[in-house]
Amino acid sequence: MQRILITFFLIIVTYLSYGQGCSDAGFCTMGAMRPSQVYTQKIHFKLRSIEVSYYRGATHLTPTIKAATVDFNFGFNEKTYIQFKMPYMWIKGSLGSTADLGDISVSLTRNVYSTEQYHLNLTVGGKIPTNHSNLDNANTEFTTDHQRHILPMYYQTSLGSYDFIVGFSYISQKWMFATGIQAALTDNDNDFKYEDWDNYVDPNYVRSYDMANFLQRGTDIMFRAERAFHFSKVDIRVGVLPIYRILKDQVLDVDLASDTFNERKKLEKTTGLALTGLLNAAYHFNTHNSVKLMYGYKFTDRAVNPDGLTRENVLSLAYEARF
Repeated sequence: MQRILITFFLIIVTYLSYGQGCSDAGFCTMGAMRPSQVYTQKIHFKLRSIEVSYYRGATHLTPTIKAATVDFNFGFNEKTYIQFKMPYMWIKGSLGSTADLGDISVSLTRNVYSTEQYHLNLTVGGKIPTNHSNLDNANTEFTTDHQRHILPMYYQTSLGSYDFIVGFSYISQKWMFATGIQAALTDNDNDFKYEDWDNYVDPNYVRSYDMANFLQRGTDIMFRAERAFHFSKVDIRVGVLPIYRILKDQVLDVDLASDTFNERKKLEKTTGLALTGLLNAAYHFNTHNSVKLMYGYKFTDRAVNPDGLTRENVLSLAYEARF
């Protein structure tokens, strides 16, 4: 029965990976807000674990994003643990290609209340940028003028900002509910401008990307609802992930005549809901080793996304070891 379920799930995920996927600025997989957390009556925060995952996603334009992530968790005691997450990313599209470390996530999670039926956990953390979001098309074969120009945010391996994150979760045998907030504390140094790409073979395609000149992302609030179905060594979870941007993104206004930056302006249509449906499956070889698959389907998205976080065809495979 387990083999049938795993085979069926792999077929469905392979088929559905041609649909839309989920996207966020990273806090939905941090600490108390992580998906597929296993409930036990005795808390095991003192256990250490390391998870290695591979992610592939395509945007609604041409860039394809691949990432390999190392996620390390270390418990200080029965109620407190720290998480350290670091991705390496490869991105390629019609305007160029990039490869570099992604943003580093660090968080502290504390169990604040427990009963025999559920746990309540609190997370405080942040994200540290690994570059300034100003990578250019170092491989100039992608441009007709063979010059290097700053790439749009879709091609950037870092969001380029320091972020503050706090989250809270309720976890029981069958259900998980989580909420969190992520606020960008700084802007980035992205200086992608349409005029730099005037010699590109398709100027209209270049203008399909939203400008993000020294972008400061608006604040996001997330909610997660997840239902678990247990089959011996197999766990299947179905859930929804609404992310609502409550504050507008801000950029520096550009004076094209003098090529100078003026005051900050708020971008219209950058607030609103991004709603994703999620399907997760895990196979536990034993208490120490598991493999996981994740698929997300995007139902709604914001109209304007200068941060380049919109994804399609999202699929993730991970291996976790606990010791």
